[in-house]
Amino acid sequence: MSDAPPSLQDRLARVRDGIADAARAAGRDPGELTLVVVTKYHPASLVRELAALGVTDVGENRHQEAQAKAAELADLDLTWHFVGQLQSKKARQVRRYAHVVQSLDRGSVVDAFAPNESEPEPPVIDGFVQVNLTDDPGRGGVAPDDVEAMVERIVGTGTIALRGVMAVAPLDEEPRPAFARLRSISERVQRLVPTATDISAGMSGDFPDAVLEGATHLRIGTAITGNRPVSP
Repeated sequence: MSDAPPSLQDRLARVRDGIADAARAAGRDPGELTLVVVTKYHPASLVRELAALGVTDVGENRHQEAQAKAAELADLDLTWHFVGQLQSKKARQVRRYAHVVQSLDRGSVVDAFAPNESEPEPPVIDGFVQVNLTDDPGRGGVAPDDVEAMVERIVGTGTIALRGVMAVAPLDEEPRPAFARLRSISERVQRLVPTATDISAGMSGDFPDAVLEGATHLRIGTAITGNRPVSP
């Protein structure tokens, strides 16, 4: 019996099977779920391998790295999701390659996507409100009580199509109750924007709980890509 570690194809298949199992456990159709493979610190060549295996959605945390990969892989039909904390001064650069920004968490970032004198008719980008599910204001995300105000600000730009909400589970509690809170917040958002039905939640260690609480987008990295590469 071989002791070789599982291949990229094996890891991807295992995660896809896990997503299908979680969907069935929740009484949902696995086809409702979008797998976003987070490839932070991994080379563009790995993203190309993932695309050959049928991956269509890729997530990146860092602008400079994401920009370079998107340029190198422009021949592929990929949907690029920016999932890291975004600086307002980088927002317009991110829009040039990203199709979705999942980390809208501050008014200054949202405002950076709005039209101005230098770009009076900017393109529309899909966006998610990132919600902070902890009591720590230092964590990324909008406080739950401030979500409606952020939604109105996003809609007011005219250049962000609000898809829904995004969050990371807190480290100090079980993930499912946190995802249940996010689901409730999602329902509030839909009262303002009925089409904003998506929920981006769940990563390598907790995606089954996210699926049980209605997640539509799963941001999974390590379970598929393996550990972060070691710098040479």
